[in-house]
Amino acid sequence: MTDKTTQAHAAQSNMEKDPKDWVTGDEPMTGAQRSYLKTLSEEAKEKVDDNLTKAEASRRIEELQAETGRGKEAR
Repeated sequence: MTDKTTQAHAAQSNMEKDPKDWVTGDEPMTGAQRSYLKTLSEEAKEKVDDNLTKAEASRRIEELQAETGRGKEAR
């Protein structure tokens, strides 16, 4: 659970780093990323690349969210 002070300063934090700056960005994508990519790819009628790194998967998720309209409310 996040307190109000943490939420108020979230925009000023480093909670969102560019995937190219991730220390673990070269590791294989996570199970959650793979699952979400599969869902987004099906909606976009595009093929899923199962060999993406965490950073590549994050960027691909953002691309597919823009294409499908998913994730807009979170931004």
